[in-house]
Amino acid sequence: MKKILLNLIKLILFFGIGFGILYLVYQKENTAFIEQCRIDGTPDDECSLPQKLIDDFASVNYIWIIIIMLVFTISNFSRALRWNMLFHPMKIYPKKANAFLTIMLGYFANLGFPRIGEVIRAGTFAKYENIKMDKVLGTIVVDRVMDVICLLIVIGLALLLEYDTMYEFVGPYLGKFFAGKTTLLLVLGIGSIVGFLSLIFFRKALINSKIGQKVTGIFSGFADGIKSVGKLENPALFLFHTFIIWFSYFLMAYLCFFAFAPTAHLGPVVGLMVFVFGAFGIVIPSPGGLGTYHFLVIACLTMYGINSDDALSYANINFFSLVLGCNVVLGIASLIILPIINKNYKPKTFDA
Repeated sequence: MKKILLNLIKLILFFGIGFGILYLVYQKENTAFIEQCRIDGTPDDECSLPQKLIDDFASVNYIWIIIIMLVFTISNFSRALRWNMLFHPMKIYPKKANAFLTIMLGYFANLGFPRIGEVIRAGTFAKYENIKMDKVLGTIVVDRVMDVICLLIVIGLALLLEYDTMYEFVGPYLGKFFAGKTTLLLVLGIGSIVGFLSLIFFRKALINSKIGQKVTGIFSGFADGIKSVGKLENPALFLFHTFIIWFSYFLMAYLCFFAFAPTAHLGPVVGLMVFVFGAFGIVIPSPGGLGTYHFLVIACLTMYGINSDDALSYANINFFSLVLGCNVVLGIASLIILPIINKNYKPKTFDA
């Protein structure tokens, strides 16, 4: 009973965070929209943000949305194939359909409880493939380590290409704490030097501390994950699937521009930035990125001159087409299909 109550509280908390942020975003955009109507001389009875959002959805070119859904599906087929490769050194050869469907089931579960999807994915896969849970979780850790590395690479690329644009956007906020770009870089440089010297002179004390042990544990996990890739039968194919997965994520943000007229003129670099901002929104614990995704994508698009109300429409179009059109539909389909395809299935395992 206590566990059920705790889970219920968590569910309410996560959805509360998501809907709360989305409500605040909507309220801010609604106030700005009404003010713009007054400036433009639009009558009050014709000034409705909800109606605009509905009209924007109606104006969408849904051919692009279908293409985005296909790209999303392809990315997860690649993720399933990449995940399967991690079992091969253990002489375990799972069914590809089970890998794909349990991944989709995990995404679906994340809509209710952020981060629980990995546990559901691992438990369901272990059940149908008759693999020990710790082995499945180990492969998921490697899978996620590669994703974190790729996210860091993408963030670095975004900073390299659009540092000035990002600085112009956050500069006014940073100006409250730093005098300017030069001062900011100086502070970061001095901080890096101090941090490096601290690691040299206080290395043992830092490593033995609780925080130090957690940090070293994380880096150890990263190192183990990278080493395990080198032990694969075909590391190049593993990296190819990794590229497909992350390039698909970029395409999902970029191609959605063409589905909505106010963003159709934006280029691939802006698509990269929206992808990065949106990724941060999804990482923050809320159901599927509800609210947090909208907030950060709107912030990103306004850097490139898109009206905030149009940015909200874009965020809704992209978010709900993937969350409702893909995660929910494919998640429910996975629940139905998995028991059917595994009814008489006997997993193939071979002794080393």
